[in-house]
Amino acid sequence: MEKSRLIFKRLLALAALALAVILIFVIVGNNTGDDGGSGKNGKQNVTKSKPKTKKKVYVVKEGDTLTAIAHSTGIGVVRIQKLNPDLDPQALQAGQKLKLR
Repeated sequence: MEKSRLIFKRLLALAALALAVILIFVIVGNNTGDDGGSGKNGKQNVTKSKPKTKKKVYVVKEGDTLTAIAHSTGIGVVRIQKLNPDLDPQALQAGQKLKLR
């Protein structure tokens, strides 16, 4: 009886180890950043969408971040930075005006 318990415990430990390894592969595989958007040539499929806003200027609100502004306006962070070369993304101030076009 004692021997069958020992075998059962060993099999249970082996199953738990296998499950842990599988979970690690799943988690790491989902977080690699590969969106599967590459085509046959290795080029990513890029869909161009119209910006969410037609405004030319955005007035920064309290608590805004550059990423949040980009998301709400539909204009990318890099584009906003190019249009506003003196912009310090870490020092946004309420009332500050950012060019969007």
